[in-house]
Amino acid sequence: MKLTFLGTGTSTGIPEVGCTCQVCTSDDERDKRKRVSALVETAETRILIDCGPDFREQMMHVPFERLDGVLLTHEHYDHTGGIDDLRPFCQFGDIEVFADSLTCTHLRERLPYFFREQLYPGVPRLNFHVVEPYKSFYIKEVEVCPLLIMHGALPILGYRIGTLGFITDMLTAPEETMRSLDGVDTLVINGLRMRPHGSHQTIEDAINVARAVGARETYLIHMSHHAGLHAVTAGQLPPHVHLAYDGLQVEVL
Repeated sequence: MKLTFLGTGTSTGIPEVGCTCQVCTSDDERDKRKRVSALVETAETRILIDCGPDFREQMMHVPFERLDGVLLTHEHYDHTGGIDDLRPFCQFGDIEVFADSLTCTHLRERLPYFFREQLYPGVPRLNFHVVEPYKSFYIKEVEVCPLLIMHGALPILGYRIGTLGFITDMLTAPEETMRSLDGVDTLVINGLRMRPHGSHQTIEDAINVARAVGARETYLIHMSHHAGLHAVTAGQLPPHVHLAYDGLQVEVL
């Protein structure tokens, strides 16, 4: 299974508009971070995780092929703002979108023109499916298990996809989620910055979760400019914990 990181930044992206810090003005391409999104691919199946406002630009850099499913972690704009840009992929057929009930409800309210009987020409043809934590389902041959994650006080979803664990925007997680991650090969998890935040883990928090899970490799995502320069922060991490960056591809065993 191949994992491609389409975006690894926090809600403002990096560079942040108007910021002149050393990260936002860095010439290192690894410091330029779009909003979180990823592609998971097997020989038969292609799955998108989150579809934020940078989706169109992100997909200009990967082959144009069918999307067999879209997994949404939660309703926030930095994870759903690119939904309308799924329309070119509908030439391959309807797109199946999986999310919790709150996300599905809010997207129906935010994008009512997707759901009218008389659809505007060119509107994406999306089939929404409500999923629940710990109730697995399949996208073609790939087993997907939603996981309950707490984004501050907001319950959202992470996903276990075969031997991949994908978590973003987490502050805490219940024990059942930690148990559900047992045996994953590759863990993707958010680490916003060094200082505590009210709804996101710190990088130290993410490292502690990585130790508890014990995956072969762990990749940090959803980083702000306060996480520091990639070249510096990456060198401070323990073995087998890495800063992901936009465009990185890894094999999940």
